[in-house]
Amino acid sequence: MTIYHFVGIKGSGMSALAQVLHDMKFQVQGSDVEKRFFTQLALEKSGITILPFQKENIQPGMTIIAGNAFPDTHEEIQEAMRLGLPIVRYHRFLGDFMQKFTSVAITGAHGKTSTTGLMSHVISGAKPTSYLIGDGTGKGEEDAEYFVFEACEYRRHFLSYFPDYAVMTNIDFDHPDYFANIDDVFSAFQELALQVKKGIFAYGDDEKLQRIQAKVPVLFYGFGEENDYQAANIVKTTEGTTFDVFIRNNLYDTFSIPAFGDHNVLNALAVIGLCHYEDINKEIVKERLTTFQGVKRRFTEKTAGTQILVDDYAHHPTEIKATIEAARQKYPDRNIVAVFQPHTFSRTQAFLEDFAESLRLADKTYLCEIFGSAREKQGKLTIKDLQDKIAGAEILSEESTDTLKQYENSVILFMGAGDIQKFQEAYEKQLVQ
Repeated sequence: MTIYHFVGIKGSGMSALAQVLHDMKFQVQGSDVEKRFFTQLALEKSGITILPFQKENIQPGMTIIAGNAFPDTHEEIQEAMRLGLPIVRYHRFLGDFMQKFTSVAITGAHGKTSTTGLMSHVISGAKPTSYLIGDGTGKGEEDAEYFVFEACEYRRHFLSYFPDYAVMTNIDFDHPDYFANIDDVFSAFQELALQVKKGIFAYGDDEKLQRIQAKVPVLFYGFGEENDYQAANIVKTTEGTTFDVFIRNNLYDTFSIPAFGDHNVLNALAVIGLCHYEDINKEIVKERLTTFQGVKRRFTEKTAGTQILVDDYAHHPTEIKATIEAARQKYPDRNIVAVFQPHTFSRTQAFLEDFAESLRLADKTYLCEIFGSAREKQGKLTIKDLQDKIAGAEILSEESTDTLKQYENSVILFMGAGDIQKFQEAYEKQLVQ
């Protein structure tokens, strides 16, 4: 029996896939840099071996699954080539793997991870389901009928997939280091649409998604009554959200979610639509929607004295706006303090004005230095360029987090896709001193 060796096993998709294969009783190990990542906790709990990078890890009889971030010149990949071992890139392996199941790809510029988590939680209440979520969570069922997975548009990686179903949550311009413009992004989604085998569930209030062409039915969900699946009569409380679902203008049922903000209603609506289409028991869907605990780094809360601290992956203006709106729904009587770390110089440059506009929705904004990526360590602009566009915004360092203590009875949102958690950790240490 082959050993699957993951080059870059701490990557969010890679660690999730390793867990899926491990659960399905395959032999799995992997290697990565020494630095600790939040993804490795689940790997350690599963007893999956994590080695430091070195060519000696590669042995005859292995199948190598290589993370997209690692070039063919990497020492382990070079050794695998020398030994003549099969080497498969992560997205290619996933593309082949999913053919054994009824596969559901969740894609879109925003909402992928939360929707993948919700979809897998709901379907698994009715049928054996394996899933792979972009927050590093993966689960394999040996007798799985469904496979729900997050499909990322970056570098058109999702074009390795030929899923039965695709959920398209939105089309927005992100990853300006790769896509030329919004039309380039649309072309990638259009190409994926032609690879879907059974049906597409697309957010119908998105003008770009309305233009999607496919060889299979395209069903639209949203707030407008022209959608196939419509959410209406929405009631928002500090406990969550309740809404009616109409299918082609006929009342289907009333659903409740313990989540906040319009974006979470839409995520739930996509799940309800696909489950209806696949004939999954409606009562199971209703019950599972109420028990979903959320995914990692999406409005993850903890209480510290009179403050609520929230860790959130929001790293695009649309996501920041959604996170602030969710905080206002859940905590209408509290001030909202945003602590934001921009992720990549190219994204910050491309959306400078939009970032400022969304951050102005908070009562107070703190900004952390721009987090570069492996691809771009520096850029022409600095965090000061963003600060200048937001009245009263201040720069926050790990050493100066104690300034946040002044915001009693407030919600402090730590937002970003880099290492924003270190600022929250630094602040929490201040609180116990």
